[in-house]
Amino acid sequence: MGTPAPAELISPRSPRVAAARRLARRNFRTKERRFLAEGPQAVREAVEHRGATGPTLIELFATVEAAERYGEIVAAARAAGVRVHHASDEVLAEVSQTVTPQGLVGVCHFLDSPFEEILAARPRLVAVLAHVRDPGNAGTVLRCADAAGADAVVLTDASVDLYNPKSVRASVGSLFHLPVAVGVPVERAVEGLRSAGVRILAADGAGEDDLDAELDAGTMGGPTAWVFGNEAWGLPEETRALADAVVRVPIHGKAESLNLATAAAVCLYASARAQRAPGGCRSVTPS
Repeated sequence: MGTPAPAELISPRSPRVAAARRLARRNFRTKERRFLAEGPQAVREAVEHRGATGPTLIELFATVEAAERYGEIVAAARAAGVRVHHASDEVLAEVSQTVTPQGLVGVCHFLDSPFEEILAARPRLVAVLAHVRDPGNAGTVLRCADAAGADAVVLTDASVDLYNPKSVRASVGSLFHLPVAVGVPVERAVEGLRSAGVRILAADGAGEDDLDAELDAGTMGGPTAWVFGNEAWGLPEETRALADAVVRVPIHGKAESLNLATAAAVCLYASARAQRAPGGCRSVTPS
């Protein structure tokens, strides 16, 4: 594949700049099935990621300073056949969604996976984001799931857009690391995962079961999906009723509660440890 020549973009009114800027809006992202990845970490991951139809990164905007500082990223993008645009600071300010742009913004293809493919892979640890509305929280939970070694993340149809720029930034590149399904009704998510042999645990501060007690009882070593709810009001009763158990993270000190991302990290790591202990589903080599 030939290496495209970089193009100097002088005017913020360039059609390519305008097309990238439109991706800040959800309706354009959905229509074009493209989103923005901003900053060196996200762009580095985008360069390395390939979807079913080819490379995920489509084009890259880089200031001269950023192209020098992150030369290996820009070189890898060019080597992959990505069109690299040398952009002025003014152009980056138009495309960027941050107050202090880091000089690199990539345009990427959507990369979510069909829910059926996730089920077919027989996942052992899954995070289900039901009614999560804050994009920063969604991206942070995705990052926690990646760090805990989860096999997939599912965003229900009541949750925030995966490709919201704040979600993408908060994932710090984890968006490119594990399968993510979007727009799945919570009932379908629970039914499909349960049919795949996955136990469904709803995380809720008012849960009847205690996370420590679950660990002590040795019930968390099998395939598990954690369902996380809204930042302000948790999970509605109808969603709690779908779970095999509703589990609370114990508060041993005087804190009133944990925020969503912190609670998700505790729950996912508890499952990861239990699954890797003797007898856990990850301590046995799959046949």
